Amino acid sequence: MRTLATLTAALILVPGWASAQSDPRAVLAHYQAALAADAGSYDANWRAAGALIDIGKQTPDRVPSGARDSVYAQAEAYARQAVALNPDGAAGHFMLAQAIGRASLSKGTRERIRSAEEIRREALRAIALDPTHAGAYHVLGRWHAQIMRLSAFQRFFARRLLGGGSFGEASWEQAIANLERAVALSPTTIQHRLELAQVFVDCQRYGEARPQLDAVASLPIADAMDASYKERAADLRKTVDAKAPPR
Repeated sequence: MRTLATLTAALILVPGWASAQSDPRAVLAHYQAALAADAGSYDANWRAAGALIDIGKQTPDRVPSGARDSVYAQAEAYARQAVALNPDGAAGHFMLAQAIGRASLSKGTRERIRSAEEIRREALRAIALDPTHAGAYHVLGRWHAQIMRLSAFQRFFARRLLGGGSFGEASWEQAIANLERAVALSPTTIQHRLELAQVFVDCQRYGEARPQLDAVASLPIADAMDASYKERAADLRKTVDAKAPPR
């Protein structure tokens, strides 16, 4: 069962913007050099945030790491600066949604609930600014799924006592709709399909999960985390076949 303490960590595992061949530290150095020359660069701020997130993801969330937490805090600072520089830029709001969640990993339950609220707002803002932003739909779909994976009591507790007012709006239907939109907009992004398949499994819609997992197996690696996602998809396919053997 998901707990409130692990909620936000799960909300922000979304596709990276750098290619699998990119060295995020080299990417970060490039954009930090650009920021040294022009601290007011919107693109350099949100892209530096993205590079920092990619660096932080190399240390698993389950492993305590002050260095990783510091990296995520810096990513959030860059992302917030990007949004301040260009409030109408969808990329900045999308990156901020990711950075907020990552930075909250070392915080307490109440702070994580507040972070989950802000993640949703930032994802919705990114979509409002760019209705074709696949990553923002992924964030929003995952938000719905992770809230629904909490127990009814945990959702009630978060909503009534910890400021998670929007938790009552979460639904499996919205999780599926937003993730299907992400897949439609970016059909070669492995994580969109993997997350959608997981939601179908959660809803015991195994026949709909299987095509998504088959697609994951056939897609080329394009993101630094894709090899890991393919392994997860293979394991999930075994679960699907065990619960609903293919005819």
